[in-house]
Amino acid sequence: MSQSKPLSLHVPEPTGRPGCKTDFSYLQVSPAGSVRRPPVDVAPLETSDIASSLIRVLDENGDAVGPWAPQVDPELLRFGLRTMMKTRIFDARMVIAQRQKKMSFYMTSLGEEAIGTAQALALEDGDMHFPTYRQQSLLMAKQIPLVEMICQLLSNERDPLKGRQLPVMYSVRRAGFFTISGNLATQYPQAVGWAMASAIKGDTKIASAWIGDGATAESDFSTALTFAHVYRAPVIMNVVNNQWAISTFQAIAGGESVTFATRGIGSGIASLRVDGNDFLAVLSASRWAAERARSNLGPTLIEWVTYRAGPHSTSDDPSRYRPADDFQHFPLGDPVVRLRQHLTKNGWWSDEEHDKVQLELEAEILAAQKEAESYGILGDERAPSAATMFEDVYKEMPEHLRRQRQELGV
Repeated sequence: MSQSKPLSLHVPEPTGRPGCKTDFSYLQVSPAGSVRRPPVDVAPLETSDIASSLIRVLDENGDAVGPWAPQVDPELLRFGLRTMMKTRIFDARMVIAQRQKKMSFYMTSLGEEAIGTAQALALEDGDMHFPTYRQQSLLMAKQIPLVEMICQLLSNERDPLKGRQLPVMYSVRRAGFFTISGNLATQYPQAVGWAMASAIKGDTKIASAWIGDGATAESDFSTALTFAHVYRAPVIMNVVNNQWAISTFQAIAGGESVTFATRGIGSGIASLRVDGNDFLAVLSASRWAAERARSNLGPTLIEWVTYRAGPHSTSDDPSRYRPADDFQHFPLGDPVVRLRQHLTKNGWWSDEEHDKVQLELEAEILAAQKEAESYGILGDERAPSAATMFEDVYKEMPEHLRRQRQELGV
């Protein structure tokens, strides 16, 4: 009997580290316009090839090509570009405010603005998003007042959540934006349950679940896929693969030898893998999935391939675990630059207008920040009243809480 070789454990490693340029060949990038567009009533198993390729619409010249190129009003695209720019400027200003110790914490969506913006424009009023902490572009697309958002970040007396959530953990019910949870993956089964409830009631509204590549390793992800498949829940299951879960490369969560989209195929769910930095591809794929859900054809899982261009949060230094200039070499480019190129080439945008809009948005955000800070910043006395700790728990306040509140004098 021959002696067996000793076993070895495989630990995935990123293809780039500080001082070593990243090899992005692992991404499996398909040429723009090359991936087929199946009918919305396609059987889940028949989307296997699409789950392993990459849906792209915008080519290197800024032209919209292929079967996924959407019919879209130029004004919608102009609004989309403006919204992405607004999100990016907002993020940059809030990072400065955090560095000035006006808030405790912040998380940007730099490089990922197209995903939330385009999907928000593909869904309807009344649909419900169950987001993570990097989809502020959903709120920007819904035109939620900036002062309201900044007050939440500052946890001041005008904070709509009364200081009960960390900064960036927004909750805006009227905009179909479910409360963000710092506990990863919890929103996935919640979204499926909400979608099931909509179907049980015979409603017409659908849900949109959001998760990052790292959080797909949580059991909630698999549980949500099972329920969505079994009950054909009207839900879009978004996986934002931005390549990094804090300092852990996406391969650690299972993205090395297969795509995240193929996990949907194994669960009996129609699945797409999409260029998340291509605004038109995001819009088209989101519309396809929304039509499928609203037609009672069941869920769709979409892997958005993108890149977290900035730190994981203001507590992170990405230069410690990846090349500092990684985003400049990312094969899918910058979503803002790509949509701007497309609009400009078609005569729907110009360099002069871009500069003008940039200045307008900077002034709008600065004015909103100034007003929000007038209601208080981190560490001063203008925080939500201590009385708020007794509210919003019981429909009618119990006697023991009433006494405690009186003793506190609030």
